[in-house]
Amino acid sequence: MSQGVRLLTAGDIRGIAGRLGVRPTKKLGQNFVVEQGTVRQIAALAAVRPGDVVLEVGPGLGSLTLALLEAISVTADDARIREICGTAAQDTAAGLAGGPGPTPMRLVAVEIDPVLADELPKTIAERAPTLADRVTVVAADALAVGGPGDGGLAGGGRERGTVALPGGLPTVLAANLPYNVAVPVVLHLLAEFPTLVRGVVMVQAEVADRMCAGPGSRVYGVPSAKLAWYASARLAATVPRSVFWPAPNVDSKLVTFTRHDTPPTTASRAEVFAVIDAAFGQRRKTLRAALAGWAGSAVSAEELLRAADVDPGARGESLSITAFARIARARHDHASSAGAERESKLP
Repeated sequence: MSQGVRLLTAGDIRGIAGRLGVRPTKKLGQNFVVEQGTVRQIAALAAVRPGDVVLEVGPGLGSLTLALLEAISVTADDARIREICGTAAQDTAAGLAGGPGPTPMRLVAVEIDPVLADELPKTIAERAPTLADRVTVVAADALAVGGPGDGGLAGGGRERGTVALPGGLPTVLAANLPYNVAVPVVLHLLAEFPTLVRGVVMVQAEVADRMCAGPGSRVYGVPSAKLAWYASARLAATVPRSVFWPAPNVDSKLVTFTRHDTPPTTASRAEVFAVIDAAFGQRRKTLRAALAGWAGSAVSAEELLRAADVDPGARGESLSITAFARIARARHDHASSAGAERESKLP
């Protein structure tokens, strides 16, 4: 435990909310974590390393923020000890950025509620004064946050984020997310920030199951397949509703993810995601029927499926992200060859 960080208690959280006149709203999905063991567990799963830039979405009153700072403080102390002993490892994030040597760990907190965003720096200054300069609070919707490169189209049609993040490109995501935006936020951030290599999110249990489901599972669907494009996800723990104020009507779960290489395909992410949307848009139908609109006809869908070595009689829930990528590639390559043939016939 870091001596420089004081976590919030349940009484502290209610006290701050009362002073600010804040009443948690369902519209913003505000259920504040009031149990210190839970935020410490999330911070531990985030596995902060020297040089990391942690992106926290929805910090609220600061429960998880302070736990992440506690983890950053402990990690920094451990790194200094290893350096003194001559066994410090090369900094992962610095390697991604192309910079020399370890860089200080930082935390960027994105909060949609302007009242809470304004209060958070004061809470940090009071309870983690030695680490306050490591934190940047951004008052914004996480779905509006954008990276510097060609991210965008996180869900296959959404415009790029317009709010630039200060404080360096994020390498780790840690968040307590409302169920109605959990999947869009995670997909958006993974698309916008290729530097985001791992993370842990707390979401409604049902959403967590869908995020981590594999082909053949009853709950495998659009969230499962699209998340699998970017990363491998797993269920890490169940969180009882009693750790929240106010208590929700359902339990939550912790999901961790680690980014991996995207499946090999000539198709774009948007093209692959369009196949996924079409396949699960009519879940009970065979792929031949479900993809008829996407392909132009059932006959064309069958031709593309066979070209991708996928059974036209299968259903979307049986396909891996690699298979979806093959289907998108088959259409992409077919369109490219058809276009080339038309050009060759021009006078």
